[in-house]
Amino acid sequence: MKMARIARGVALLLGCLLTLASPSLAGGFGQKTQAFAREYADTLPPIGFVEFCQRSPENCQPDGSRPHRLDLTEQQWLLVRMVNAFVNGAIAPVTDQTLYGTPEYWTIPTDAGDCEDVALLKKKILMSKGLPEEALRMTVVLDEHGEGHAVLTLTTAAGDYILDNRRNEIRLWDTTGYTMLKRQSAQDPRKWVSLEPARQGSSIAGTASK
Repeated sequence: MKMARIARGVALLLGCLLTLASPSLAGGFGQKTQAFAREYADTLPPIGFVEFCQRSPENCQPDGSRPHRLDLTEQQWLLVRMVNAFVNGAIAPVTDQTLYGTPEYWTIPTDAGDCEDVALLKKKILMSKGLPEEALRMTVVLDEHGEGHAVLTLTTAAGDYILDNRRNEIRLWDTTGYTMLKRQSAQDPRKWVSLEPARQGSSIAGTASK
């Protein structure tokens, strides 16, 4: 029921925002840039993600039918920005320890969750609106304080953009202040690739957002 309410809210806001769209892409998208995060070798997925896929295999199925770097239309970019801000406001930041009594539990939230839960919900909504899974990749980083954090990466023809539960602004990956560790593979969402050669094989997972 709560998930349906979130979906209705997204649909209503999208309808309103699309009537206000300007002729040019907003929010900094479309700038001439080649800001792509470099991928290295295959690496271990976070244990929380592995357990999530075991519980919900339907959310971890590969679909290689479409390109993973998108030339987003203005309406698609508006959708991405709106979903990012809407979900950030709809999901209260609460740790896994508080919610589930365990330090790491990945799930799609309804009203509360931590960073990876928020990212999973954004991915689910954007896929339901037609964006391909290959371009929406769960990503693990170290934040400015050296703590684990999870975000959603949107891979586009203009660069790799980060959807973050800590801010509504969507930034290029190299302007977030984060150290990128690893993210889902474009070929198979169950596999992960390293974004930093020194950390290949790292099993660090996203921690609760603050």
